[in-house]
Amino acid sequence: MHSDAMNPTNATATAPPALRVEGLGVRYGALVALDGVGWEVAPGELLGIIGPNGAGKSSCYDAVTAMVRRGGRVSLHGRDVTAVPPYGLAGLGLKRAFQQNAFFDDLSVLGNFVAVLGARAHAGLWSSVLNPVGAARRRGEAEDFAARQLVRFGIPALYHAMSPKEIPYGVQRMLSIALAYGAGASVLLLDEPAAGLGGEDMAALVALLSALKREGVALVVIEHHMELIMAVADRICVLDLGRQLAYGTPAEIQRDPRVREAYLGKAQ
Repeated sequence: MHSDAMNPTNATATAPPALRVEGLGVRYGALVALDGVGWEVAPGELLGIIGPNGAGKSSCYDAVTAMVRRGGRVSLHGRDVTAVPPYGLAGLGLKRAFQQNAFFDDLSVLGNFVAVLGARAHAGLWSSVLNPVGAARRRGEAEDFAARQLVRFGIPALYHAMSPKEIPYGVQRMLSIALAYGAGASVLLLDEPAAGLGGEDMAALVALLSALKREGVALVVIEHHMELIMAVADRICVLDLGRQLAYGTPAEIQRDPRVREAYLGKAQ
């Protein structure tokens, strides 16, 4: 257990929000997938989003990252980014890892990370032609950076030359988070990062989330693994049938009879 996640005097509690959503709503025709949801997360804080299947958790992420048409307002570090497209949000530091692992299987683990670095790793066509030495140096520096980042995210060097499909599942989950983070993120959204994990892999995930929090990254995590989310979250948003059922600290959520009835009791 990580006491800093449960401590109401944590310095992150007074920090301005890294990400705030207000009145978030999503409709698919007559179906209301999300209705009036609002929450915020500060730098160095982890917000957990929980709820039964069909509660609207993934729709919430899609709405925040402009992957679907939605109502409401999204602010990033105090800036209204409601109209910013997904690729623009990533450029502003808001990044997302998806529930399913998605890799370039024809590239090595290291190659996958270099690929997400974009221009940092790859010189333009004319730059490569006119300055091949400089282009090669840029690529080499990117590979060195990628190798350090992979190790930082719990992926040892022995896996770097392998295809992602050849490495253990637990390492694949860490790779998904590393690729989403890339060269850096101020806000990172994770969709069920603990899915299929246990034992040492779960401990490694907890250590990584705690390290990212200490570095000031704002984390928003959808998770069904209740023991994990209660251990690492500073606050939790509970969704049910597209609406916000409860919002508070892990202790407050555990005591809320509506939550126990709608979700926690069913998870036992």
